[in-house]
Amino acid sequence: MRKPADFTKEEWREFVSDAAKNWLAHDGLWFLEVEKEFGLDTAMRLDRQAWEKFTAIEAKRIMERLGMKPGGGIGALVEALGFRLYAFINEQEVSELTEESCVFRMKTCRVQDARRKKGLADFPCKEIGIVEYSNFAATIDPRIKTECITCPPDRHPEDTWCAWRFRLET
Repeated sequence: MRKPADFTKEEWREFVSDAAKNWLAHDGLWFLEVEKEFGLDTAMRLDRQAWEKFTAIEAKRIMERLGMKPGGGIGALVEALGFRLYAFINEQEVSELTEESCVFRMKTCRVQDARRKKGLADFPCKEIGIVEYSNFAATIDPRIKTECITCPPDRHPEDTWCAWRFRLET
């Protein structure tokens, strides 16, 4: 019987990717059931509340794993973004990187790509994304402010689902 301790480096990468996909599938299924039972407005409100809490938990766990202390600035945020569950299943990019700011782009998104394949409209995630990314960044460093550049339902470039500007305010 194999155990995780016996996994090769590549098997661990695949396992983490599968775990991230499972997490995202559960999140989506939960949302759809709440929407079916209580309607879209309630599902969005509850999802926003859940993300508000989850994103801080995720940031704190990443910081602990990497030995980061709060207040690490833009560099710490960029490093932490690379360890979010999304980073293992979506293509993301950081550009315009300075000590004071950066732009983060989600180039592929499993949720949105799945909706497109089913012929559905983009999921209007901007309202939740503002809470999610603002709280994640503020957990890494309370001085970091988040601005949405684009996120559905906004129009967006074909190669970017959402984009966020993070600024260090001193």
